[in-house]
Amino acid sequence: MNIWVRIKKLSLRQLSKLAFLFIQNPLKIIPTLKATKHTIKLCDTLYGKSHHRSTKANAFRHAYWNIQICLKTQKITKNEQKSIDFAKKLTDLYEKVTQNEPLDEAMDLHNNKIGRDNYLQVLDKSEQKIIDFVQKLAERAQKVSNLEEMKEIDNLVYLVE
Repeated sequence: MNIWVRIKKLSLRQLSKLAFLFIQNPLKIIPTLKATKHTIKLCDTLYGKSHHRSTKANAFRHAYWNIQICLKTQKITKNEQKSIDFAKKLTDLYEKVTQNEPLDEAMDLHNNKIGRDNYLQVLDKSEQKIIDFVQKLAERAQKVSNLEEMKEIDNLVYLVE
C-alpha cells in the first residue's frame, strides 16, 4: 500500500496527532518519510503483497521500518537513544491512530520494538547486512494466536502463514 493512500485514510483527529508529533520534531519529517518509503519499496520487492497481511513478511517490515527510522533520524539527533525514543513515539502513535484489530496492533507494536531493540546491533552495517539480519529475524518469527503468547516471546511474531 502506498504511504499516501494510508495517510489519506486517516481521520482529521488521527492526522492532527501525527502532525503534532512532527511539529515538535520538524527536522525528522523528511528522514521519517524516506525511511517509510524505502521500507515499503523494499518489502514490495522482497515480498510482494504478503507484507500487507499479518505474515512473517509483515514482521520483517515493522522491524526494518523501525531500524530505518532510527538510522535516518540519527543523522539529525546525533544520538542513538534519541532516535530510538523518537521511533517508538512515532510508531506507537501510528499503530494507535490506524486502529487495527487488537491482536494485529499488538503484533505490530511487538515487532516495532524488536526492530528498535536490534538497532544498535546493525548501526554500523551495510544496507544489505541489515536486510539479511532482519530477514533472519523474520525467518525465526513465531506464530501466535493470542496476546498472552506474544508476551512470552522475544522474537518477531506473526499471525498467519
